[in-house]
Amino acid sequence: MRKFDTKVQLLKYKVLREVARIAFDEGEFSLANNFNDIAKTVTSDKATMRCCIYKERAIVAERIKLACGGNRANPNIIEVIDIACDECPASGYQVSHDCRGCIAHRCEGACRKGAISFDENQKAHIDKTKCVNCGQCAKVCPYGAISNYTRPCEKACKIKAISMADSEENPAQIDNNKCINCGACSYACPFGAIMDKSFILDAIRMLKDSNGGENYKVYAVVAPSIASQFVYAKLGQVVTAIKKLGFYSVVEAALGADIVAYSESKELAEKGFITSSCCPAFVDYVKKFYPKLTDKISHNLSPMAAIAKYIKETDETAKVIFIGPCTAKKAEIKQEKVAKYVDCVLTFEELQALIDSRDIELTELPEDVLDNASYYGRIFARSGGVSEAVGQALKEQNIDFTVDPLPCDGIEECKTALLKASRGILKNNFIEGMACVGGCIGGAGCLTHEARDKNEIDKYGKEALEKSIGDALSQL
Repeated sequence: MRKFDTKVQLLKYKVLREVARIAFDEGEFSLANNFNDIAKTVTSDKATMRCCIYKERAIVAERIKLACGGNRANPNIIEVIDIACDECPASGYQVSHDCRGCIAHRCEGACRKGAISFDENQKAHIDKTKCVNCGQCAKVCPYGAISNYTRPCEKACKIKAISMADSEENPAQIDNNKCINCGACSYACPFGAIMDKSFILDAIRMLKDSNGGENYKVYAVVAPSIASQFVYAKLGQVVTAIKKLGFYSVVEAALGADIVAYSESKELAEKGFITSSCCPAFVDYVKKFYPKLTDKISHNLSPMAAIAKYIKETDETAKVIFIGPCTAKKAEIKQEKVAKYVDCVLTFEELQALIDSRDIELTELPEDVLDNASYYGRIFARSGGVSEAVGQALKEQNIDFTVDPLPCDGIEECKTALLKASRGILKNNFIEGMACVGGCIGGAGCLTHEARDKNEIDKYGKEALEKSIGDALSQL
């Protein structure tokens, strides 16, 4: 059973696995002496992806740096590997082979910048130094021979945070003032030139220093979208594997979602209109692009932070590591109000690397139990789930308020809703913002990114012993 969608993910995983293996066995400080060994382990003797084996290994070295935490001076979680970003043609309008070399030259007449010229065969060419990408030439071409080419990373970034650096190689560059760390660009790049920083070494250090729980306990808080991951094994086997890594306990972030649903419903009834706060990429998007709506963001912590807060109030010495599909969570824990509760964030990709670095075979493990949240907490993982949970929380608390939600599936739908809200023409009173299409089950840190049916998460939710939010919260 394959674990990943693409060979880019596989390469990233191999690097993470080897970095984790060395950190566990020899200590993280020995990694500097093992860069070449890791590069040789990850690549073959002959070049299979780049022009030569030396470039392949140079790129792997950059991946190792990101696996070890990346550029600490750069606050952004998503970074570009410049030397890996050199195969895409520059974005903009281009003339294809469909150009017939006609004599009408409508494209030339439509261009006001003088960017169109012709060769000896009358085939059109576009001077990129003059072109302003207005698209007028493409509109008048009778053969449709001129089209607007967009690099995959630019196309994936719906908030236009990616542009081309002004250099000979034109590598991608990320505008940190716009980027919301959703990671869509990292999965879209076919060359793996964009990658999220990993804090896998921080997690390993916490696990080792805990000394099997004698010094302090390390709690794994897992996102409910884990139900759609590790499809080659059973969820109970994944829980067992997490504990074999050294975690004291595995807790559902969905229980934090139950906490949030109760308090967020109260806030909604009090204020009359709010936006959700569970998706950090969406929250960041509101703050950066619609700052006037910042006060409308729910003041509640995210489910991750809410349950971590409960854990640390119960066990003051505890360490909490969140495991989920979200790269933006790595940015969220840098916030002052969250940093004191969550110590580290790992993606499902990184969890797979950790498990395999210890040679743990999931399919051979006994099943443990993961059951301490309600159906409504678990469906936070898919689009529309937060809205349903808030509606249920209002009913359970007998709050006389009718929620009129607008679930936004992906950042483009979020943009439309926020634009209407900023103009005062939105009829709904609750915006559920999910930056990733499908919700958390479409996060960049997932093992696979195939289309997910929300029924997968609903099925997982219905397996919960606690059928109401109140039942789940009664455990606390």
